[in-house]
Amino acid sequence: MARSFPLAGLLRLRHLQQDQAASQLAAANARLRDSGKSLVQARTLLGESTAEVSDPATLQAVSAARASSRSMLAELQAAETLCRTEAEEAQLAFQQARAQAIGLEKLQGQHALSMAAEELRGEQVVLDEIASGTWHRGEAGR
Repeated sequence: MARSFPLAGLLRLRHLQQDQAASQLAAANARLRDSGKSLVQARTLLGESTAEVSDPATLQAVSAARASSRSMLAELQAAETLCRTEAEEAQLAFQQARAQAIGLEKLQGQHALSMAAEELRGEQVVLDEIASGTWHRGEAGR
């Protein structure tokens, strides 16, 4: 009878950690895509806006709007940079979790191979005993 893998509980934990890291990576990538889309949309809207300046009051309003837009774009760019950093950190965390799980998976594979070899050795011993017993009985009968 084969023994179970002694580190099975730890391997399950590593797989859970890997799944959690993958989920966090997916969420970070989604936030990065959303922030990128927001930035592109804001730039597109600002690029399409045209204003005719006919008096000093309109000029001041356009100037204030452009300053506000510039500030908004800077905030969107900062948010995208933050999202990119979070995505890179999440990618690193996922890679580390995956590496830890892979190490245990390799150990589990080696354990399975050694258990199979042990089982085959046991079967071979039984077969050898059966064969040697039959051979001796055959010799005795002659």
